[in-house]
Amino acid sequence: MVRSSSRDAPVVAAAGLTRRFGEKVAVDGLDLVVGRGEVLALLGHNGAGKTTTIRMLAGILTPTAGSARVFGLSPFADGPAVRSRLGVLPEKHALEERLTARQNLRYYADLYGYTRERVDGRIAEMLTRFGLTDAADRKVGGFSKGMKQRLALARALQHEPELLFLDEPTSGLDPVASREVTASLREQSAGEGRTVVLCTHDLGLAQAVCDRVAVMRSGAVVAIGTPAELAGRLPGRLIVEVGLGEGKRALESVRAAFPDAAVELAPVGDELTIDHLPAGSAPRVVALLVGSELSVYRVEPVRATLQDVYFSIYGEGG
Repeated sequence: MVRSSSRDAPVVAAAGLTRRFGEKVAVDGLDLVVGRGEVLALLGHNGAGKTTTIRMLAGILTPTAGSARVFGLSPFADGPAVRSRLGVLPEKHALEERLTARQNLRYYADLYGYTRERVDGRIAEMLTRFGLTDAADRKVGGFSKGMKQRLALARALQHEPELLFLDEPTSGLDPVASREVTASLREQSAGEGRTVVLCTHDLGLAQAVCDRVAVMRSGAVVAIGTPAELAGRLPGRLIVEVGLGEGKRALESVRAAFPDAAVELAPVGDELTIDHLPAGSAPRVVALLVGSELSVYRVEPVRATLQDVYFSIYGEGG
C-alpha cells in the first residue's frame, strides 16, 4: 500500500532548479510542483533537460543552484530517505540478463530489506501483475524488449514506492510492446494513489496516461497544464463542407473576412479547412457563408492535439 504523510503537501516541489556541466546549462531555473497521486509528463526533445531533472529530484545529482523538496525532504541532504520511497525506471533498464526474472526481483527485494517471509509473495504478485509468471524462471537475456521493460517496471514497483520516476519507458519498443507498457502505466495511475513523473518524447503515451504535461526546452519548462488546457491555447481549426461547385467562392469569402486565417480548399470536393481561426469564430464563418447564399452542409470544429502543442513550441523541424 502506498504510504502517505500528508495528503495536501506536494510530493515534488522545485524552485529555480539549475544544473550546469561546465559551460553547458542542462536545467535552467526550473520551477515545478507535482501533487500527490498526479501523473505528470516531462516532454521534450533529447537534451531538453528531462533526465537531468529526474536525477536531481532523486538526489543522484546535486544542483548548481535552486532547491528541491521531495516528500518534504531534500533529495541532496536526505538522499537515502528519499530514495527508499522512490521507484525508478531508467531508460536503460540495467537488468541482470544472466539471471531469471524471479532472481532479478529477489535481488532488488533484498536491497530494499524485504524479509524472506514477505519477499516470495511479493515477487509472485509482481510476476502475475505484469504477465511474467510463465517466464519467471527463464533467463532475462532471452526476453523480448517488451518483456524486459515490463520486468523493469515490476522491479521499480515491487517495494511499493510512493513516487515513480519513468525515463522513456516505451523507447525502442515495437507498437505491441509499447501498448503493453502503456496499459501497465494506466493500471498504476488508476486508483493506487501513486505519483508518477514520466520523461518522454512519446506524445501518444503522454496523452494517454498523464494528468498534466510540462514541455521542456533548453532546460526550462516553457508550457505546463493538462493536455486540454495546452491545446486550448492554440488557434482552432474548422472544416466546412459547402454545396457542390461552391467551394471556390466559399474560399474567397472566408479569406476576405479572415485575412489572418489559413484557408485551403480540398483537391476533391467542396470542403474548406480553416486554420489559425480566432476562438469562437465558427458561428461567424457559418453566418458569412449563409449570408453569401452558399449552402453549408457540414461544420466540424477540430480541437488541437498535444502534438500540435508540441510542434508549436519546437517547430516542425525541431
